[in-house]
Amino acid sequence: MKHLLRCMAVVLVPLGAAGTFVPAGAQEPAPADSSGFVGNWIGTLDVGAAQLRLRFVVAEGDDGLGATLFSIDQGNAEIPVETVTTNGDTISMSMPLVGASYEGALSAEDGRISGTFTQAGVPFPLILERAPDDEGEGTGPVRRPQDPEEPFPYLAEDVTFPNPGGGHTLAGTFTRPRSGGPFPAVVLISGSGPQDRDEALMGHRPFLVLSDHLTRRGIAVLRYDDRGVGESTGDFGSATTEDFATDALAGVAYLKSRDDVDTGAIGLAGHSEGGLIAPMAAVRSADVSYIVLMAGTGVNGEQILYAQAALIARAAGASEAAVAENRDRQRRIFEVLKEEADPGRAAEQITAAILPAEYDDLSDAARDQVDAVVAAEVQRVNSPWFRFFLTHDPAKVIEEVTVPVLAINGKKDLQVPWEENLRAIEEALQRGGNTRYEIHALPDLNHLFQRAETGAPSEYQAIEETWSPEAMELISDWILKVTG
Repeated sequence: MKHLLRCMAVVLVPLGAAGTFVPAGAQEPAPADSSGFVGNWIGTLDVGAAQLRLRFVVAEGDDGLGATLFSIDQGNAEIPVETVTTNGDTISMSMPLVGASYEGALSAEDGRISGTFTQAGVPFPLILERAPDDEGEGTGPVRRPQDPEEPFPYLAEDVTFPNPGGGHTLAGTFTRPRSGGPFPAVVLISGSGPQDRDEALMGHRPFLVLSDHLTRRGIAVLRYDDRGVGESTGDFGSATTEDFATDALAGVAYLKSRDDVDTGAIGLAGHSEGGLIAPMAAVRSADVSYIVLMAGTGVNGEQILYAQAALIARAAGASEAAVAENRDRQRRIFEVLKEEADPGRAAEQITAAILPAEYDDLSDAARDQVDAVVAAEVQRVNSPWFRFFLTHDPAKVIEEVTVPVLAINGKKDLQVPWEENLRAIEEALQRGGNTRYEIHALPDLNHLFQRAETGAPSEYQAIEETWSPEAMELISDWILKVTG
């Protein structure tokens, strides 16, 4: 569990997750002494395309308040809270082990704590409600039968490698068969948001399972913690997709330095946003000999966000009126981001676009609460990463890719809809004259390549399967074929 606890992304920010959160019925905060925060607090972190239940247990100790954080939907993983401070009706907690913090205000009216959870510089609204002391305690580790267990029948080595251009060091795990070699190799590139080397989310560790399968098939694998996550250094919050491409190429350079790797057979396999990163890296370096796009995109971020929001909302039972209202809110935000380059002026315009209609009728204290939540949302969409993602056209990059390409998407993927994205990827490859590719739309699989009922992100945690075995076989067969 070492890497799950130390490196996991408590917050998954799926590709393009950028709902606009507007608090309903903001409550009046009231002064409180620190004892008012003691108890069991549970809240759901909503990032638009996934929900994670978090539980804070706050207790009074000899030296003041202390706390522990539990990520209920990630196997009830326990994360220590290093500092707890209060100031009247506000509480602040820091979790440096996972690069996170929380600050919120306690309402005297309904007893809830409304605030902002921030991880790796990315803020998310989070409302905590008091729960019975034993609630959440019975949530044990989730059954994940595909997780490999030691001893492994292959070599697994913790490694570090530099990104000289970024000035930071990445940490990861390298696996290869115990004998033979040199081996074809692949660098795994995670999806959006601060991710650890296993791409851990909701009790699943997709990259751990995939790397285990590939290594057993004779392929060496490098997977790594994102910059600023786990044991990797660097600043995640200020980076864009283009910056992450340099991290992937740093992984390729590391593999080239190893005697047990076939330096002419090093590829990249990217999931979700990783499917944007892999083509960027491939056109920048002759050292990349193939790429695998797993739920990668072929259309720009704006189109992805519109489609994603509508599909997920409908799957959750939202009315068509609600879907249309949310699309209109997205459109207003996106227009500001595309037309206003200055972040300060853009922030003012976005704030005006998403403030609730009843804002002027709220009390000063309630407006303060709304302001805090809206500011967190504005910071998220006004970031360098989001601005780049919104307008980046992956098809233009894919046109330049000359190495073999495997592109796979699940037909029940609600985050990266398969039809328009696979079509755009294939058309881009054809325009560029690349004939060495395979395109597969896989029935019944969701964004994580699990067999799913609806494909809604709310199913991810409940599904025992982490990876469809058929999808993993397709990837490993193809890599072995193109690497000879």
